[in-house]
Amino acid sequence: MEQIITTNGLTKVYGKKTAVKDVSMHVPTGCIYGLIGRNGAGKTTIMRMLSGLSEPTRGSYALFGKTGIEMRKLRRRVGVLIESPGILPNLSAFDNVKAKCIALGAFTPSYAAGILDTVGLADAGRKLPARNFSMGMRQRLGLALALVGDPKLLILDEPINGLDPQGILEIRSILVRLRDERGMTVMISSHILDELAKVADYFGIINDGDLIDEFSAEELHRRSGRCVVIRAGEPNAVRPVLESLGIHDVSVEPDGSLRVNEQMERTADMAAAIVGAGLPLSEIFLRTASLEEYYLSRTGGVRNV
Repeated sequence: MEQIITTNGLTKVYGKKTAVKDVSMHVPTGCIYGLIGRNGAGKTTIMRMLSGLSEPTRGSYALFGKTGIEMRKLRRRVGVLIESPGILPNLSAFDNVKAKCIALGAFTPSYAAGILDTVGLADAGRKLPARNFSMGMRQRLGLALALVGDPKLLILDEPINGLDPQGILEIRSILVRLRDERGMTVMISSHILDELAKVADYFGIINDGDLIDEFSAEELHRRSGRCVVIRAGEPNAVRPVLESLGIHDVSVEPDGSLRVNEQMERTADMAAAIVGAGLPLSEIFLRTASLEEYYLSRTGGVRNV
């Protein structure tokens, strides 16, 4: 699979503090990649290095498969929204976008209006100065500024932080459209893991500066998401019964229960086969774990939320 971002041993040290430690990351092209970690874990530091706002202390990274001078020439294909959006408060949304377009040599009135329409600010574009915008409108304007120049990669640090449910839904819908309709790759960090789970195709968990896990949404389901849990007699006696049904993706949990990771709609067939084989069935149920639960299991508890 083609990678739009790769890092190799990426490290950032501030004085005596190592903020990012030897991170080797892989972001596939055309996906939404969710970067997860508590405050101070290193998410923003990674994003600042990838955006060219900070230089690595050690290690390297590639964008669009390029490094060095070739990569720097492609910086205009990267849209960035990190920390506070660079909004001019006395200007309207349209004039904010216009200023960014002029700076990049890409201004036409229709182009600027099209960007505002993409982020849902077409009606408010010329009406209010940005200082009067709600939090959600400011975040959408920040996203509009990141879209100037038609980037192929967006790097967004906490774009839904502080938004109400409607604002979160609006930003989420925009990101999905950009991925599906324009083929953009989006790297996004967020503390709201349930929302991130609704849009991200891949995830990376950062803990105390270390990248401790990378996985796809499909892998999340396989590792800790939907599965059938069976508690029935001796596991080694139950497994052949399940195999007779064509169910082979089965593992034994530490408590002795069986975890079935395929054909989960066949719980009734599984139960009937186990009982029919004369084995004692005490429990069978469908279990679904959330991204937050998996994150906590990998990072050691509530303090990391």
